[in-house]
Amino acid sequence: MDYSFNSIDRLMEFGMSMAVAQQMMNTMNNAMANMHAAGAEMPVKKTAAQYYAVVNGSQVGPMSEDEVAKIVGAGSIGEDTLMWKTGAAAWTQAKQLPEINKIFMLRKINKQ
Repeated sequence: MDYSFNSIDRLMEFGMSMAVAQQMMNTMNNAMANMHAAGAEMPVKKTAAQYYAVVNGSQVGPMSEDEVAKIVGAGSIGEDTLMWKTGAAAWTQAKQLPEINKIFMLRKINKQ
């Protein structure tokens, strides 16, 4: 449903100036657009994935994607390194995680 408060004439009947009436109307429209109905789902803020890797026989992490890229650049994580990210069902090779495989592909392109 689209609710909007467009009754500038009504507000002006109460002695408000055009500018004050316009500001009041904008405030009401903004408030109604941001209202949540009872029982409706609230938006969930998505957090960035955290990554873990097995480096030299030890688990390293949690790491952000940027931190993983730095370690890949240092040569400590390769395409076959076992990695896990939040939400994953199991550990897998780094190249099997699309966002990490992208790091390997970009490194290959940059070396050319």
